[in-house]
Amino acid sequence: MDFLEAKEIQVGLAVAAVVVVATAAYLYSSKKSKVGSIDPENFRDFKLVKKTQLSHNVAKFRFALPTPTSVLGLPIGQHISCRGKDSQGEEVIKPYTPTTLDTDVGYFELVIKMYPQGRMSHHFREMREGDYMSVRGPKGRFRYQPGQVRAFGMLAGGSGITPMFQVARAILENPKDQTQVHLIYANVTYDDILLKDEIDALATNYPGRFHVYYVLNQPPEEWTGGVGFVSKEMIQTHCPAPASDIKILRCGPPPMNKAMAGHLDALGYSSEMQFQF
Repeated sequence: MDFLEAKEIQVGLAVAAVVVVATAAYLYSSKKSKVGSIDPENFRDFKLVKKTQLSHNVAKFRFALPTPTSVLGLPIGQHISCRGKDSQGEEVIKPYTPTTLDTDVGYFELVIKMYPQGRMSHHFREMREGDYMSVRGPKGRFRYQPGQVRAFGMLAGGSGITPMFQVARAILENPKDQTQVHLIYANVTYDDILLKDEIDALATNYPGRFHVYYVLNQPPEEWTGGVGFVSKEMIQTHCPAPASDIKILRCGPPPMNKAMAGHLDALGYSSEMQFQF
C-alpha cells in the first residue's frame, strides 16, 4: 500500500512539473510573440504584400510583418517614420499612423493620400507589391492609456484622420474602456473623406460611445453634415465641453490646426485639455 501511494505521489509530482513547465513555456512564448517588429533607432524593411487603390489619389498599403503572429508594436497614439525617395531620387522621411492595431497580427496597413507634389507621395505612388518600405518607430509624444479621460473630442482634417482612427478603434474595441469619442472630420469634397466606411462602421457598432460629424467645404446636393470650415459653434455642439477629465485632439493641415487652436482657446479649453498630433 505504501509502495502504491509513493508511486501515485511520484506520478502526481511529475504531472505537476509538466504543467508548470508547459505553463511557463506558454507564458514565455506569449510574451515573446508580443515583442514589436519595429526599432525606434534603426530602420527595418517590410514587404508590401497588397496595394489597394481606394480612389484616384488614395491607396491602402498592407505590409507583412516577420511572421504571421508578429505585431508591429506601436503604442496607441504614436506613429512610425517611413523612408523613401522623391522624384529627384533624394531621400525623404515622413511620419505616418497605421490604421491597424496590435490586435491585427502578421501585418500593418497605411492609408495614404498621394499629393501631386508630395515628395513621399511619389515614393508610395511608385511602390509595387513585392517592394520593401523602410520603417522606424515608434515615435510621438502621445500615448493612450484606457480610461485616462472621460471623453475625447477629435478635430481632424484630411489625412489627419489616421491617428484619430487609431485611437478611436483602440478605445471602442476594448470592452473595458468606456471612454466617449466625439469626432469632427473636415474635408474639401465628399470624395476626400478617408476611411469613411470604417468610421461609419464604428458609429453603427458603438452608437452610445462614438459620434461623428462630417464637414465639407464643397458639399454635394442633399448634404446633411456641416458646410464650410469647422467653427466654434460646431465644436460647442459636437465636442465635450471643457472639463478636467476631457481632452481635445487635433490633426490636420497647418492652417486648420492654427484655426482650431484659436477656437479652443476662445471656448475655454486650457492647454492641458488640448493635444496636437
